[in-house]
Amino acid sequence: MENKRIVMASRPAGWVTESNFRIETVPVSAPKDGEVLVKIHWLSLDPYMRGRMNDTKSYAAKQEIDAVMVGGTVGEVVESKHPKFRVGDQVSGMFGWQQYGLSDGTGLNKIDASRAPMSAFLGVLGMPGVTAWVGLLDICQPKEGETVVVSAASGAVGSVVGQIAKLKGARAVGIAGGKAKCDYVVNELGFDACIDYKAGRLNDDLRAAAPKGIDCCFENVGGEILDAVLKQMNAFSRIAVCGLISQYNATEAYGVKTFQSILTNRIKVQGFIVSDRMELWAKALPELIGWVASGKIKYRETVANGLESAPKAFIGLLKGENFGKQLVKLV
Repeated sequence: MENKRIVMASRPAGWVTESNFRIETVPVSAPKDGEVLVKIHWLSLDPYMRGRMNDTKSYAAKQEIDAVMVGGTVGEVVESKHPKFRVGDQVSGMFGWQQYGLSDGTGLNKIDASRAPMSAFLGVLGMPGVTAWVGLLDICQPKEGETVVVSAASGAVGSVVGQIAKLKGARAVGIAGGKAKCDYVVNELGFDACIDYKAGRLNDDLRAAAPKGIDCCFENVGGEILDAVLKQMNAFSRIAVCGLISQYNATEAYGVKTFQSILTNRIKVQGFIVSDRMELWAKALPELIGWVASGKIKYRETVANGLESAPKAFIGLLKGENFGKQLVKLV
């Protein structure tokens, strides 16, 4: 058997291009004692991957040149010499951009695809969903009647944040790019309002959507959007900094111009990485599964077909072309 994989060929300078990747074909290694071989069905594409491509200090190890691109996956065990996994088990793991993965079981988790489609365990029932749960409920801790603003509101994380906020009795205001995304956020996901930042009225529209100010901000974008939110934060409000996607391809950093608001309004600002709070996954996942099963949380996926489509789909994700969770279907 052969394994097709995508490696990082070079580090991007500014925007990622397809030339930064290379497709390779290598033999599939047979599992040794204590190992399993997984055929990957779905690959997750996420903004954090862009940060890993830089040769800079970060919260996680950088993506090495000529190594398989990092990424979450779900698939099926096709060969096993591990006592905890059987052929046919459906599992999630970090195998990256390739068709087959070999594992000693570390970080490999069985999933129950009878509860939801396999792909959902890379989105609403995986890292993005738990990220939304942790950032909103553990850091922001919205109270009933408060206003929660979330940027990238139609994305895999932001869409879940707003729906959880509504379930907790808060007012949910999204920020997204384009009328179609804002219509989806309000009409299908149930947000109270959504601001189209591409319309050119960000500050005025945000003030109209949050007339009593902002109590919680779940930040995925940074840059000018974060500045607009900071202008309208209430006293003793909270900001969970999950991502800064507007900065990932920038060659020059954007300086926050309304930083004074953090002092004036005594705002609690906390950056977080969901892998730092693994102890909360056991609480978050059952709650998310229940909400999805009951229809209280809805989700949407954008699917690219075939491993070869991953680089183009990843670049599209960084440009905001995806709707909901961006996936690559391999099987």
